[in-house]
Amino acid sequence: MLLYSGQNFQLDGLRRIVAGMAGSTSEEVSIVVSPYRICPLGAHIDHQGGSVSAMTINMGILLAFVPSGTSQVTLLSGQFKGEVRFRVDEIQQPKHSGIANGAIKAKDSELEECNWGRYARGALYALQSRGNNLNQGITGFICGSKGLDSSGLSSSAAVGIAYLLALESANNLSISPTENIEYDRLIENEYLGLNNGILDQSAILLSSYGCLTFMNCKTKEHKLIHPHPPQLHKNHVNGTAMAYKILLACSGLKLALTSDKGYNCRVAECRSAARILLDACGKPHLEPLLSNVEHDEYEAHKDKLDPLLSRRAEHYFTENMRVIKGLDAWTSGMLVEFGKLITASGQSSIENYECGCEPLIQLYEVLLKAPGVFGARFSGAGFRGCCIALVDANQAQEAASFVIKEYSRLQPELASKIEPDTVVLICDSGHCARIITGR
Repeated sequence: MLLYSGQNFQLDGLRRIVAGMAGSTSEEVSIVVSPYRICPLGAHIDHQGGSVSAMTINMGILLAFVPSGTSQVTLLSGQFKGEVRFRVDEIQQPKHSGIANGAIKAKDSELEECNWGRYARGALYALQSRGNNLNQGITGFICGSKGLDSSGLSSSAAVGIAYLLALESANNLSISPTENIEYDRLIENEYLGLNNGILDQSAILLSSYGCLTFMNCKTKEHKLIHPHPPQLHKNHVNGTAMAYKILLACSGLKLALTSDKGYNCRVAECRSAARILLDACGKPHLEPLLSNVEHDEYEAHKDKLDPLLSRRAEHYFTENMRVIKGLDAWTSGMLVEFGKLITASGQSSIENYECGCEPLIQLYEVLLKAPGVFGARFSGAGFRGCCIALVDANQAQEAASFVIKEYSRLQPELASKIEPDTVVLICDSGHCARIITGR
């Protein structure tokens, strides 16, 4: 039985791989399940302390592991070549600080480490930086959903959380989900140098099947929003209940956020807008985050912003409003209205936040024309990866076929780089990250 739709390794197969690596029995192997996430509403505002909504999907990362019995960490990947090896008693330093990190020195090893081993080291860095004492390494094998380009689904946060949970389990550390949100933020912000917020980690660690996770990224308060009736929403025409599916449409664009200046540049622009607005309303002492600016203060002083910063602030304040309206729509079962808000979020991401590029925008527009689609937007930062859509469950397959045909016509070269079975995927909501212990 596959844990995730499209997962390329069965649980028993993963256990056998790690048992062979460690010289243990399959029964001793535990598996971390760390799902990917989508963000229907709340795009690009978590780093400013805004309100966001999210849910996990039934695809993601699996990390099979056993405690190594020593301080040694040994890892293999189902997607990437090479073996990662380091010790938990090595002091980790942020990669972007320019300080040498660990004992891996060969050029090929450095390249491999840059590709995937850095997240395991980042997890160790996060745990060390908060005073946790680790003396037990792990032997592990990590893999993602087969053939899926997970760009835009927060695969980096899913990987970081998987390593955190495995290292904590091996060392008998009792860490709450809220603490792990902070630990994964340290991996991304401090260790990797990416100035993102806490949306991704929060969704992966706090979500529940069938629910929309709401989080105020300023206060860290969160709640799970159940649809009424569960898993069904009202048809806006006749009031009958309707089920939904999630479409993932892959663009074929690949670029690591840590190597792209666009993301951190947008964050800096939002902070610059916040600084000007806070100074204008007599709050120069507050941290330059747009969440520290009240909406009426923004309206009173937005004319002081230049056109670029004005667009960034406009996206923040209108997206925050869309999140609040979206919660009401979801709770009331008005999926059509919820979808319209998702589409408006996507449009603001293009016009005001100015992310995206021609292939992503074309994919977004194709999704909006697909039969049964309620709403669509970019997934993730909007510089690569995929778009998401909520679709009437009865028309999901028809919509997927339409998107494949139209996107392949518009972007034949990019579409040809995607495995045919994963150009568009039909997904369900998922659970939060967790550990499945040995049988």
